[in-house]
Amino acid sequence: MEIRVLNNSREEGKLSFIIKDTTPTFANTLRRIMIEEVPTMAIEDVEFRKNNSILYDEMIAHRLGMISLKTDLKSYNLPEKCKCEGAGCARCQLKITLKATKGSETVYASELKSSDPAIKPVYPKTPIVKLLKGQSLELEATAVLGKGKMHTKWSPCLAYYKHKPIIEIGNVKNPEEVVEATHGNIFEIKNGKLEVIKDNLFKYDLAGVVEEVSKGEVKIKYDNDIIFYIESWGQLSCKEILNKSIDIFNETFDEFNEEIKELK
Repeated sequence: MEIRVLNNSREEGKLSFIIKDTTPTFANTLRRIMIEEVPTMAIEDVEFRKNNSILYDEMIAHRLGMISLKTDLKSYNLPEKCKCEGAGCARCQLKITLKATKGSETVYASELKSSDPAIKPVYPKTPIVKLLKGQSLELEATAVLGKGKMHTKWSPCLAYYKHKPIIEIGNVKNPEEVVEATHGNIFEIKNGKLEVIKDNLFKYDLAGVVEEVSKGEVKIKYDNDIIFYIESWGQLSCKEILNKSIDIFNETFDEFNEEIKELK
């Protein structure tokens, strides 16, 4: 198996690469592991000390749970795999507090105070609630590691894939119409001929309308290579998500192999 990176933007939290000579089964397994099995930190429990804002406790708790938190997988364990057996300790959970008393101002995620400076909101400008004059909000929340298969708030990314396209261009007599049909994203006209914009080839899906508009002169085929895309929500980098998913894949395979041996 060979991997070639197409785009690795740490600022945007996006990674795309080509996996050569693989199968959709492997790609989909990797995708499912990334979305459902790679753990991240998120707020699970909230204890309200004071809340006379316009939002009910349950609504604020839900908003807090959906705030993406920077995650340190080396310092924390999943509750079910911790030595405390899920009772709660410094190795599997942390406390986050919020105390806000304002007038006609919005309370943002940046005001959450974490017991671990490394675990903080990915997007500080995420609004929590707007407080009017005389209103206040005070609470203590507990954040734990969890998996996306339990709740989407623990999912670290969007992951998807597609087969690498192969475009064959014949004698196209209406190149302007083909360019217009793809909004100028995939094709361009050079010296009166239709050509593919190579830098954009893997960025967009190729609609079937291209073959119809070109009257069959543009043919789109697909080979066995797969283009894989990862868009991180910010809790972990794309590289961390990919490495962790591979570790989980190998661990799961080893466990399955041991189960098979016991059947003999």
